[in-house]
Amino acid sequence: MAWSPPATFSLFLLLLGQPPPSRPQSLGTTKLRLVGPESKPEEGRLEVLHQGQWGTVCDDSFALQEATVACRQLGFEAALTWAHSAKYGQGEGPIWLDNVRCVGTESSLDQCRSNGWGVSDCSHSEDVGVICHPRRHRGYLSETVSNALGPQGRRLEEVRLKPILASAKQHSPVTEGAVEVKYEGHWRQVCDQGWTMNNSRVVCGMLGFPSEVPVDSHYYRKVWDLKMRDPKSRLKSLTNKNSFWIHQVTCLGTEPHMANCQVQVAPVRGKLQPACPGGMHAVVSCVAGPRFRPPMTKPQRKGSQAEELRVRLRSGAQVGEGRVEVLVNRQWGTVCDHRWNLISASVVCRQLGFGSAREALFGARLGQGLGPIHLSEVRCRGYERTLSDCPALEGSQNGCQHENDAAVRCNVPNMGFQNQVRLAGGRIPEEGLLEVQVEVNGVPRWGSVCSENWGLTEAMVACRQLGLGFAIHAHKETWYWSGMLRAQEVVMSGVRCSGRELALQQCQRHGPVHCSHGGGRFLAGVSCMDSAPDLVMNAQLVQETAYLEDRPLSQLYCAHEENCLSKSADHMDWPYGYRRLLRFSTQIYNLGRTDFRPKTGRESWVWHQCHRHYHSIEVFTHYDLLTLNGSKVAEGHKASFCLEDTNCPTGLQRRYACANFGEQGVTVGCWDTYRHDIDCQWVDITDVGPGNYIFQVIVNPHYEVAESDFSNNMIQCRCKYDGHRVWLHNCHTGNSYPANAELSLEQEHRLRNNLI
Repeated sequence: MAWSPPATFSLFLLLLGQPPPSRPQSLGTTKLRLVGPESKPEEGRLEVLHQGQWGTVCDDSFALQEATVACRQLGFEAALTWAHSAKYGQGEGPIWLDNVRCVGTESSLDQCRSNGWGVSDCSHSEDVGVICHPRRHRGYLSETVSNALGPQGRRLEEVRLKPILASAKQHSPVTEGAVEVKYEGHWRQVCDQGWTMNNSRVVCGMLGFPSEVPVDSHYYRKVWDLKMRDPKSRLKSLTNKNSFWIHQVTCLGTEPHMANCQVQVAPVRGKLQPACPGGMHAVVSCVAGPRFRPPMTKPQRKGSQAEELRVRLRSGAQVGEGRVEVLVNRQWGTVCDHRWNLISASVVCRQLGFGSAREALFGARLGQGLGPIHLSEVRCRGYERTLSDCPALEGSQNGCQHENDAAVRCNVPNMGFQNQVRLAGGRIPEEGLLEVQVEVNGVPRWGSVCSENWGLTEAMVACRQLGLGFAIHAHKETWYWSGMLRAQEVVMSGVRCSGRELALQQCQRHGPVHCSHGGGRFLAGVSCMDSAPDLVMNAQLVQETAYLEDRPLSQLYCAHEENCLSKSADHMDWPYGYRRLLRFSTQIYNLGRTDFRPKTGRESWVWHQCHRHYHSIEVFTHYDLLTLNGSKVAEGHKASFCLEDTNCPTGLQRRYACANFGEQGVTVGCWDTYRHDIDCQWVDITDVGPGNYIFQVIVNPHYEVAESDFSNNMIQCRCKYDGHRVWLHNCHTGNSYPANAELSLEQEHRLRNNLI
């Protein structure tokens, strides 16, 4: 809890002409940033956000220990040095802090002593700068369960359910059983005296379950009494030892971890009093979320599914994590991280069918969104069913930017899938030949996966199952990696995943294994990475720049050579005549966490003599004109002949440029613009009659390069063509408009290939 000086004490200081001490705040409530000309991410002018306005820090009394606190708050391991006298340029606005004096152990700069907010005799010529060690420390810019716990919490490590009934033992995941707590390295059971449903709610949340149900306590009591009367049972002798028990737990039900509850390990009198006199172990029954239930479970009601779709997670490397997005007025948008905490994050997690939150992330840790910021200063109490039940401000009310997008990491049930897959032979732990465990004639057996039809979607599922994040390559030839001798048999073939599966074992596959090329060198492998790029197009720019051009054939020879015209152009009397082109500009942002790079290196790029440029990706975008029922009437495509940073935000350097056979790519936070007046930036609609259509643009259509989120690679517009003029309206990113337009990757792929 933050300390606040008593009103009389503050008044006393004011009467003496001194400001009251500034109120310390928890990490994340006051934010810092480093800015300045040509600065690297780890160095620059130090600025602090207070009352919605950025200001600077004076260099008076500022030294290495103050710089160390600032760098740690910014997520770096340590400070290398500091810079005085506005080395990184003079800032603007208020000078928020002066005479900052830290001990060095503070978690944020505003916990240090200072003159107080805005009390300074400095000018901006004294703005301080810091230089941090470039290495980030783990867990920066987030509120985690571990750093929310007190001294007792660091001894309460884990919770698990020990199944008692035979049916519970066969269930995966285990949802019902006796509560066991790992305390100082040893497992103990919890006495049921004073146990409440609020306690059960906390336990279920820690184990990845959104809710709890009452258990048949009378039945479990009978089972307990039978064991206590059994002379062969060790239970009676164990229960007489206080080290077997956690004496009492009292939770409100909103805590993210049992250690946040009132936990009494032993009775007040210690060893003189039994820890659980006449009681038994507490038994809990949890309800698994829809994704973790057995397939035969009855489907959810339509109403609850619709409610769940009002919040979603995007760009997370693992199941149950991602940037938080909410649906407001039929449009998806993000949540600002102001006042974002574990309690509000837990409401999101439970709403989506996961447990409580184990981490609430700030500062767009899992990538920046695009579009509106719907909510800010969300203040949940913890009992709410949905995020929309929590009080909040509109995101536009306090100046939030997408660099403040909130994210979560939720507790998810242990399904045991991670123990059924492994990698072998790779140069690093994140790559290798894929080996899976399946049942063959009722016996678990390890083996390899046939690479026929193996693609990036299947590799994504495999990397997620391995706990290694995103797939960056789906290898079809793995002769250079040697697997385990006892796992060389092909045990899985014809694998086809939708992308939402938790494990490869849940994907469609052949019944009897059929691998036409016989395995050998053609076995499936993966390369994984914990972060990925994410390309998103500017739908508004497409809508604003569309127009028609009747272009003479004499100016279309190169475009014809690169197949940028409709087939009917082959039969025209060249160079006489013209083609009617629907032209437009596209702007493609990389909102992910790593740079977007071509799949192949420069040595594999293809030279096109006519346009005299290299293609790093042969088909980078698809342009289609569809009827209202989805039938394709005209199409175009664009090769990535120049994949580069056209523009970057202030303070971010362009890294990729095509000039002089330069490296190609799109830096995180930057964008690549294809202007309307370059070749092939069109759809040839010469053969299309007047009418109403759907105009569609898809980037990275064949999933050649891995991304954290493929669902936002498509934009669609309503198109009206009267034979002379064209209008595009209602343009939106494919996943950002109506809730019922959510498609699986498999459905999107079929739509893009005009199969439905």
